[in-house]
Amino acid sequence: MPTRTVPTPTLIFEKSRPGRIGCNVPKADTPEVDLRSTVGELRRELNLPEIGELDLIRHFTNLSQINYGIETGFYPLGSCTMKYNPKINERTAGLAGFTHVHPLQPADTAKGFLAVIAEVEEILSELTGFHAITMQPVAGAHGELTCLMLIKAYHESRGEGKQRRVVLVPDSAHGTNPASAARCGYEVRHVDTAENGDMDLDSLAAQLDGTVAAFMVTNPSTLGLFEPNIAKVCEMVHAAGGQVFCDGANFNAMVGITRPGDQGFDCMHLNLHKTFTTPHGGGGPGCGAIGVKSHLEPFLPAPVLRFAEGKGSAREVVVDEDRPLSIGRVSTFWGNSLMAVRALTYLLAMGREYLPDIARYAVLNANYVQARLKEVLPPANDRHCMHECVLTASRYKKENGVRALDISKRLIDYGFHPPTNYFPLIVPECLMIEPTETECKETLDAFCDALIAICGEAQDNPDLLHDAPTTQIVGRLDETKAVKDLDVRWRPQREPVARV
Repeated sequence: MPTRTVPTPTLIFEKSRPGRIGCNVPKADTPEVDLRSTVGELRRELNLPEIGELDLIRHFTNLSQINYGIETGFYPLGSCTMKYNPKINERTAGLAGFTHVHPLQPADTAKGFLAVIAEVEEILSELTGFHAITMQPVAGAHGELTCLMLIKAYHESRGEGKQRRVVLVPDSAHGTNPASAARCGYEVRHVDTAENGDMDLDSLAAQLDGTVAAFMVTNPSTLGLFEPNIAKVCEMVHAAGGQVFCDGANFNAMVGITRPGDQGFDCMHLNLHKTFTTPHGGGGPGCGAIGVKSHLEPFLPAPVLRFAEGKGSAREVVVDEDRPLSIGRVSTFWGNSLMAVRALTYLLAMGREYLPDIARYAVLNANYVQARLKEVLPPANDRHCMHECVLTASRYKKENGVRALDISKRLIDYGFHPPTNYFPLIVPECLMIEPTETECKETLDAFCDALIAICGEAQDNPDLLHDAPTTQIVGRLDETKAVKDLDVRWRPQREPVARV
């Protein structure tokens, strides 16, 4: 059932009363000076609220409870993925030995920190099957761009830089893929998806020629499906002289079980937030580590970290800056280096033995949700999915005038964050749901129960969904202006918030 209506909060300025204070300032033990002669009536000009401590605490506590986040409720965003970040990660990342390192201090005085980064790179190299890893990129899309820069440098080193000017992307690709390719100066061409959700090999073959620099493949795909022909795809692209990039956003469905480097990919990026429980870039900072095969390793951003010969804690980390073919730095210092501390904490806490459970439970949970909902929201491809399930609400649009967006808005009334809508673009009235491995069965059942109830409402009372959400402070925001035209200013007098 829909949750209670959230009361519209009062601004702290509206609670202000002249003369009220939230703390007692100790009497000065030095001669008092009247600052008004030098800075004027500063407090009056700032128009600060005057409020007691108790009301102040209640005000901000109530505001915090209006927010929705992964620590207050289920967050089923497909592809972007919001999942629990264990608190122990934050404890280790907050240790003074890491936070008190100055970015400009000599590397020789921070080798413990650099060894942490190098160790994460070493573990990720083993998990992905790539020769080398760098943690420099600060987001997934930044990792994509860096991989394409490496591929470009590789082709230029072989005298084919001008000839290879095309990057191929499937029509189901993340939107950042064509954007990264275009930003790198490449012409972008699409490869079709077959009706069963796999890549259309005939469409790929028709695009392959001597102009292709790279093919960007998301595996598992944004349809939540593992690409069964991936080895064949890599062989076809390599035969044409191109490189194959793996969009590793969905690596959480494969970690510990299969390695992209063994499947034939030349390079990939990893979203640490999605697989290794670091904060998402939007709540970040983020990290878009990349892995490369040996032929791309000379072009990695400099400097590169590696361990000198030795075993265990006796190994010494080496900073390699003598890299004449490097594309140069892609971020300042060592990137968002505390993300490496968080990721290493998680990796060590899981251990090699339990890392495959990330993929097993992510896939199990997605298939459980898909199986429970398939009668009311059919999957785009009726087969076992991987990390996420992609469902369609087409029947409700056709029969009742209810769209996927209406269903998602109604979910807010039931106390759940909406899933991803209308992506991938090739699925009509699409709902992309990614439960992740960190959610329990009871939460998944409550979410599925809510969606089943909403689909019943879509047939019996469509207007209920058209008007949703009805329990929140605001209704439907303008999808474009909400992020482009933010209005967070204080108003001296309350103005009604228009519902759209």
